[in-house]
Amino acid sequence: MAYNDLRDFINALEKRGMLKRIKTEVSSELEISEILDRNSKNKDHALLFENVNGSEIPVLANAFGSIEQMKLALERDCLEDIGNEMISLIKEELPNAQGISDKLKMLSKLKEISSYFPRTVRTGPCKEVIIRWHDVNLNKFPILKCWPHDGGRFITLPLVFTKDPETKERNCGMYRMQVFDEKTTGMHWHVHKHGAEHFRKAEKLNQKLEVAVAIGTEPITTYAATAPLPDNFDEMLFAGFLRKKGVEMVKCETVDLEVPASSEIVLEGYVNPKERHLEGPFGDHTGYYSLSDMYPVFHVTCITHRKNPIYSATVVGKPPMEDSYIGKATERIFLPFIKLQIPEIVDMNLPIEGVFHNLCIVSINKKYPGHAKKVMLSLWGMGQMMFTKVIIVLDADVNVQNIEEVLWAMSNRIDPKRDTLFIENAPMDVLEHATDLPNIGSKMGIDATKKWKDEGFTREWPDVIEMDEKTKKLVGGKWKNYGFD
Repeated sequence: MAYNDLRDFINALEKRGMLKRIKTEVSSELEISEILDRNSKNKDHALLFENVNGSEIPVLANAFGSIEQMKLALERDCLEDIGNEMISLIKEELPNAQGISDKLKMLSKLKEISSYFPRTVRTGPCKEVIIRWHDVNLNKFPILKCWPHDGGRFITLPLVFTKDPETKERNCGMYRMQVFDEKTTGMHWHVHKHGAEHFRKAEKLNQKLEVAVAIGTEPITTYAATAPLPDNFDEMLFAGFLRKKGVEMVKCETVDLEVPASSEIVLEGYVNPKERHLEGPFGDHTGYYSLSDMYPVFHVTCITHRKNPIYSATVVGKPPMEDSYIGKATERIFLPFIKLQIPEIVDMNLPIEGVFHNLCIVSINKKYPGHAKKVMLSLWGMGQMMFTKVIIVLDADVNVQNIEEVLWAMSNRIDPKRDTLFIENAPMDVLEHATDLPNIGSKMGIDATKKWKDEGFTREWPDVIEMDEKTKKLVGGKWKNYGFD
């Protein structure tokens, strides 16, 4: 059964021993962040801070802080089942759909998922308290300052809703929001994001862009805002598919947008064309501070919330942190789609330590000379995979989830000059700090597959060292006699 709201998920976490309630008074400035950092490094529980200094509102954080918590959040024992379910629907009803983006978009046309579409209801729990115009004050919420050199307090787990000014299609993304004062925040729209595209269109039309921000939604809806979906695919429809039940949406009070009716807190407002404010620094998921820059300003016109709201937050920093497990869930969910497009791929690993967009390790069933390079180029051409800095391609006999095995195989199978591919002047993630210029840089592909004669390799590959089965069986039978447990 789908969770009705965030509170249902909190109950589920607590029932399974995955939630700790912190009753000791804590500060929303740095203290909560330090607790979460230590907690994340130990792969520990979701935390509910019930006594935050200066606020009557509790803070929930690290709700997605392990693979087991992600499975509970998404209500699946195997996360790859989600992608396989979607592909099964596509193949059955739309066998001629071409390309991953087309296949995902065509999901909206399938009869079977008609009940998964979001539906608008008259009201919902997020309307229990309505604060308009002059009474708006963001300071009532325990918004975190995460790291010592952060530019201020940041809303870190917001679902940001906008509509395309031309097509009126909805987008929901997750973009950090620095609090400037009681009525304004930054809107950290990266140039590659759909929300930024909506804003650019609004600026060209010299129009303000209406924005609504939901904080504290049920977990699947929160996850959907982070998913790497194609343009013009409604994240709320994706959430409905994951929930097997449409998301109930309610109209906002002061803007022409809808938000999840069960949200804990909703901020309504607008972003003016041409208006910018210095935003940052911010301790980011790379483990470094992202630098200050000019970003659009969000003006809050109305706040609605539950009578006793729960404020949801996340803290990012040197991995592993909570976002690490959201990223690993995305890797497993969307792997079936990648394999549908590139069927020679056996498995993929986006290591947490590589902050996902910096390193991708794949194994393939190699079928022809140069096959590994074809896979690299295909991956760089797929949506947000374009941000991947380094791709390592290995043969199918390597378990890419085992980094020791990956390093052993890669180190033994490459000739650096022959097997390294560089791509220059390629798009980079906005948070990439090692390139000479922002948003553009180089990529590296490493072909760590065994080379064939057709690839110019005329020597023979040596045999891998393996003990014979007779001796392994002998030693296994006498293992305890040697004094080992």
